[in-house]
Amino acid sequence: MRLTDFWSRMHRHFGEAYAESWAKDYVIAALDGRTVEQALADGVGAKQVWRAVCTVVDVDPKLR
Repeated sequence: MRLTDFWSRMHRHFGEAYAESWAKDYVIAALDGRTVEQALADGVGAKQVWRAVCTVVDVDPKLR
């Protein structure tokens, strides 16, 4: 998954403004206690991060 696709899915699920805030603040256990931003900055793949997001929020199956 490309990073642009990841952010597109985040924006579609959370909304344009909230996606950025959520990615910055919400800690996900499946990402070793990191936020989305931290995991991506540490080199975790966008697909792995998206899967982790899907485990903690009810994402529309069309976006999974």
